[in-house]
Amino acid sequence: MKSPHPILLSSGSPRRRELLTQLVDDFEVASADIDESLLEGESPRDYVIRLSRAKALAGYKQCGGRLPALGSDTIVLLDDEILCKPESRMDARNMLTRLSGRTHEVYSGVALVVDSETILEAINITVVTFAEMSPAWIAAYCQSDEPMDKAGAYAVQGGTGQFISRIEGSYSGVMGLPLFETSQLLRRAGLLE
Repeated sequence: MKSPHPILLSSGSPRRRELLTQLVDDFEVASADIDESLLEGESPRDYVIRLSRAKALAGYKQCGGRLPALGSDTIVLLDDEILCKPESRMDARNMLTRLSGRTHEVYSGVALVVDSETILEAINITVVTFAEMSPAWIAAYCQSDEPMDKAGAYAVQGGTGQFISRIEGSYSGVMGLPLFETSQLLRRAGLLE
């Protein structure tokens, strides 16, 4: 059963919108323009939770506190280095070359601003393993727009999906909105049965 309560999704991501339709019938969308810079000494966990919270708070303020606001952020962690969205096609190519034939972690945070005093947060960490991707395939893939707005320069539901040999955790978390954790937050807030 879906939530009958309207909420605000503070994200411009079409993937997050698509995923949220599995939990909520009525939601508005507003993009959150926040500073996504990593703070010195900040852990990946703290970083992704802080950004999720900042997005949710920005959305809550945008709608004047009229609706509970949901924010989410996703990062890829390889060799203790955070791979965010690529800044160029060459950057995307470098990221995918590094991910090829390797295992990495995907951190997906979610935050729900229920009211001016209540913020609920959760995180999902999923382990993803890629098979080898040829340099020619990576180069061709990076000529498309698909890798350009995605953490780690790939979409699990896109072209790179054919090279993902193993996922241990949440497929929806790798897509950008961990449905289990999101549903738990909505239940804790009394917005979902």
